[in-house]
Amino acid sequence: MDTGVIAPVQLTANAVAELTKLLQGTTEAPYLRVGVKGGGCAGVAYMLGFDARMEDDDLFEVSGIPVIMKKAHGIYLMGMEIDYQETPDARGFVFNNRG
Repeated sequence: MDTGVIAPVQLTANAVAELTKLLQGTTEAPYLRVGVKGGGCAGVAYMLGFDARMEDDDLFEVSGIPVIMKKAHGIYLMGMEIDYQETPDARGFVFNNRG
């Protein structure tokens, strides 16, 4: 894990609890990938999933969760907080820009 480097993203306690459950399940990929896609006029869309580490990935440990991301995505994710929310109508991960 990269030491002495602050991860661009933070995870809330709810997100850590849900990710820990998912990582203990049937997922074959040991890392949480956080990224962005798109750009231009429509802005960026945030991505979250489990994946294997690639050569051009940065690796961070965030609240005990191994997180990977492309080096180029760090600027878009700086200050981002990832939360897990569950309401009567929906549940899922939410990206909140705290930066």
